[in-house]
Amino acid sequence: MTRHGLPGLAALLVGLAAVTGRGTGAAPQTVDPAKLDTGARIYGSLCTTCHGPDGDAIPAVNLKTGQYKRELTDLDLMTVISKGVPGTAMPANNLSNNELFALIAYLHVMKDYGARRVVLGDAGRGRAIFEGKAQCLSCHRVNQQGAYLGPDLTTAGASFSAAMFQDTLLDPSSTAKPGNRTIRAVTKTGEVVTGRRLNEDTWSVQIMDSRERLVSLWKPDLKEYAILGSPMPSYKDSLSAEERSDLIAYLVTLTPPPAAQGRGRGAAR
Repeated sequence: MTRHGLPGLAALLVGLAAVTGRGTGAAPQTVDPAKLDTGARIYGSLCTTCHGPDGDAIPAVNLKTGQYKRELTDLDLMTVISKGVPGTAMPANNLSNNELFALIAYLHVMKDYGARRVVLGDAGRGRAIFEGKAQCLSCHRVNQQGAYLGPDLTTAGASFSAAMFQDTLLDPSSTAKPGNRTIRAVTKTGEVVTGRRLNEDTWSVQIMDSRERLVSLWKPDLKEYAILGSPMPSYKDSLSAEERSDLIAYLVTLTPPPAAQGRGRGAAR
């Protein structure tokens, strides 16, 4: 049972658009930090268990980027949160209008919430560094170019803050997600296999090996299995601070095209 009806939600939507600029084409405006803190607390208490702390624990859903299983406007999203989705694990939530407002506002800035400010350089120079001096395409992929050894960065700017990119460039292991860790396995026949972990369950693990092949390993057939640190080199010494700022400026531009973004939050039907 919710405390409000759709007219109330519609009024909230108007207010939300005025504050965030999402769904209106307007530049985002400053949101009351206290409201974002409230939204973050609500997310932590109601949403983290299923959606994960980064909002990407459910396949085909990424709350940081506004990617949902179907097109959702802010009003749709409020209705989903309030009423749940019948037949799924998404429950109804008894939130006040102000709590809904705060939660949606938080979802809009989730990527950058709590992140420190980072000075950005020139994105054009950053792209040249990405494709040249830093040799990022030797492991990563952007828009059908590059290798599969590391995570695809085509839309990474929609998921990660500039501070996150900076931390990764300085200390890659500090930000590597469990799903992107490198593993080293030795089969009972003595074959050594290394690569990036893609999926894993109790009995098997799937990796992208060093020759960019998808390999599935059956754990009972392994005599050694170890999770290693990130294979990505630190750019603390190989790039200057200015070059790292340029590179970060380029990385934050790697977002889905407007049409794809429109399938997520704030989209019109």
